[in-house]
Amino acid sequence: MRHRYSILFFPLHIIVDFLSLNVGFVGAYWIKFADIQSVTHFPYESLWIAFNLVWLVEIIVFKPYIYPRQLFKLDHLLRKLALLVGVHMAVIAIFWVAVKGFYYSREHLLIAYVLFVGLAALFRLSSLLFLREYRTRGYNNRRYAIVGYGKLATTIRSFYDAHPEMGFHFCGYFDDHTDENQSLLTGSYAELQYHIKQNEIDCVYCCMPYVNNDQLRVIVESAESANYQVKLLIDFRGFLAKGTSVEYHDFLPVLNVSSQMLLDFRVNVLKRAFDMAFSTVALGCGAPLLLLMAAITKTTSKGPILYAQERIGRDGKPFTIYKFRSMYTDAEIAGPLLSAGAKDNRITPWGRFMRQTRLDELPQFYNVLKGDMSVVGPRPERQFFIDQIVEIAPEYKNLLKVKPGITSIGQVEFGYAASIDEMVERLRYDLLYPERRSFIYDMWIIMLTVRVMVQGRGK
Repeated sequence: MRHRYSILFFPLHIIVDFLSLNVGFVGAYWIKFADIQSVTHFPYESLWIAFNLVWLVEIIVFKPYIYPRQLFKLDHLLRKLALLVGVHMAVIAIFWVAVKGFYYSREHLLIAYVLFVGLAALFRLSSLLFLREYRTRGYNNRRYAIVGYGKLATTIRSFYDAHPEMGFHFCGYFDDHTDENQSLLTGSYAELQYHIKQNEIDCVYCCMPYVNNDQLRVIVESAESANYQVKLLIDFRGFLAKGTSVEYHDFLPVLNVSSQMLLDFRVNVLKRAFDMAFSTVALGCGAPLLLLMAAITKTTSKGPILYAQERIGRDGKPFTIYKFRSMYTDAEIAGPLLSAGAKDNRITPWGRFMRQTRLDELPQFYNVLKGDMSVVGPRPERQFFIDQIVEIAPEYKNLLKVKPGITSIGQVEFGYAASIDEMVERLRYDLLYPERRSFIYDMWIIMLTVRVMVQGRGK
């Protein structure tokens, strides 16, 4: 059987990661408590089970061990590991809150994740080095042929020749014979299927437009019975520099050439799923806190509990944002004004505490569930202030390409702005977000926000 050992990589990867996860958990327990036996007793046995169940669900959902050889690189492997660990930490944090696990040691969790990431990263590095050397020596190779001789064909061969660690072995060019390519071809189109069977070719690269539809149909229809893959090569390099995207008109793929890339679909889907899950947990588990804050807001000053105001969201669409009221009801009787921070006498004493701890923003999880906002994203502003900001900093319009958020890097690093100049200054932080937007970046901002809330450093 071809590549009989390749099938072992997948279960081996799973087994080693589970071993690393459990060694990290138990090892951290021993480092923290100098004991091993009690890790199987209450309360840590439930946390240990949660550790493994969450990782199992991640494997089923994200399928992290399925990737082509071209992506078997250290940076790609570590990015995937970081994503998985980030999701794992977030779910364990939610589990901690749900079970009210005040008896768990944060130091133990930190050590457990450090050990796990270290062991998992070491395994990935070792696997990468082993496979590179193994494939460079001629083992575990994939045999490939190229159909349609031309510049694109020589480019793909040069790529694999320059990267022997990927384990691709060239088995010839196939095309119609001409005076120019006669000495370079292994065979014609008619001879292709014979060579595929004789050389046990795994992959056939078809270079467009040198292969016509009838020839391509024969190659594709024979692929299943002869057990090889068919891959199309189309030279888009001249277009990719300008930015491209693929649209599907029914089953027909259409290359869209434009000056702006479409937002990454996978990031958007993952971000929306996380927003809904996080907001549901926050509103559900935080309901007693929300009711307590509502009661305190109502009894400490006259006026409504919630403050509703129109803000501008993604693509310039207005929406109504909700917050716990932190100012007196006549705060903006003279017109729209920015908060002057701690010295602003329009803020109630209770409102000042809520602003310092960011607790006044909690009702915005409802905005997240509605889809108006995200958990992480640039803070939304009123059109009145946006018009003034754009006059000074037109690049503010870039923030309208993404959903506004409850918290942002600008809100964490700078805080509330007391003037248009300060809003422009905060802008230099928020402009980083549309370009760096990722799940890991969002988790990092959330952790910084929690630190600000606990320390009461909001301003």
